[in-house]
Amino acid sequence: MEENFKMVAKTLFGFEDILANELIQLGAQEVKTGVRNVSFVGDKGFMYKANLALRTATKILKPINSFKIKTEQDLYKQIYKMDWSKYLKSSGTLAVDATVNSTVFTHSLYISQKTKDAIVDKFRDETGERPNVDLKFPDLKINIHIDREVCNVSLDSSGESLHKRGYKTATNIAPINEVLAAGLIILSGWDGQSDFMDPMCGSGTMLAEAAMIACNIPPNLMRKEFAFERWQDWDVELFEKIEESLLKKTRDFHHKIFGFDKSPSAVTKAKENVQNAHLEEFISIKHEDFFKTQKGGDEKLHMVFNPPYGERLDIEMESFYKNIGDTLKQNYPNTDAWFITSNLDALKHVGLRPSRKIHLMNARLDSRLVKYEIYAGSRKGKYMK
Repeated sequence: MEENFKMVAKTLFGFEDILANELIQLGAQEVKTGVRNVSFVGDKGFMYKANLALRTATKILKPINSFKIKTEQDLYKQIYKMDWSKYLKSSGTLAVDATVNSTVFTHSLYISQKTKDAIVDKFRDETGERPNVDLKFPDLKINIHIDREVCNVSLDSSGESLHKRGYKTATNIAPINEVLAAGLIILSGWDGQSDFMDPMCGSGTMLAEAAMIACNIPPNLMRKEFAFERWQDWDVELFEKIEESLLKKTRDFHHKIFGFDKSPSAVTKAKENVQNAHLEEFISIKHEDFFKTQKGGDEKLHMVFNPPYGERLDIEMESFYKNIGDTLKQNYPNTDAWFITSNLDALKHVGLRPSRKIHLMNARLDSRLVKYEIYAGSRKGKYMK
């Protein structure tokens, strides 16, 4: 039996509870939410599973040490004291990533450098050979997190951020992050039991994530590599077994997922990305201006999208957001419409009352995910709640 250990899944602000729920559904133990992170307990197979299957995690870290430090010399000594041969060969490669929240330690790059020096010096002193730094494809990626005087040392099991699913080769200006898209869809409560639409689909991220949620397809199957594949205890048979068990849990989807974009180049890119993800049987994309469309049929429609925010409020953004409200109200009865925006002034011009507002961050932008419930017969004004 593999032994259990503590792990930390990093996420975006506002997604902590949905990530915790994902972990519980996957079978994690001792799940606890923090700020932009969720800690949990599992074994090596579960670490593989978490990297493959979590939709709202950006990293899975494996903490290996924690200690108090007051000076940079303390950091060097504590890192030097550790037995790094358990994780890395002297001929191997490493990379160090640091985040600091401290008045004493203010430069994360310097902390990374000091950590690297301590590890390299330890190997050189003990073996006469030293590992090299490789920032792109290291054998071991180390994460240092300093909060005031406490230093946590972790191994990064993911490598590149888990939002890099591997299906998106073509993007537009400011494409939505895959983890953000998946989180918005989960927060909107979509469960694959109705049609789904993104009326401003850009490079198709929202559509691809919606299809994977509907079919319960693990989001990171397409990734070229995880960092743990270079670890000394990498178990390819176990990984393949986990992958196979996740694929057995995929399910059928009996509704439609469709997207519009008024830019022909965006439509081309979105189709390409959907094809890369092998999801074209579930998704259709058309070159359409949302403001000139209307809903087909009476069935319930679930809409999630990411409209342009604009740099500052001007007449164009004002009328754009007014058009969103008018199109929903007049042409999309029996629809739950959700969208994210950081343009809180423009939001006032939608002309509909949101039934929900959720505070989120989109990169560094203070944003809101809003829900508008458009009822059947809304042309008579019943859309107001």
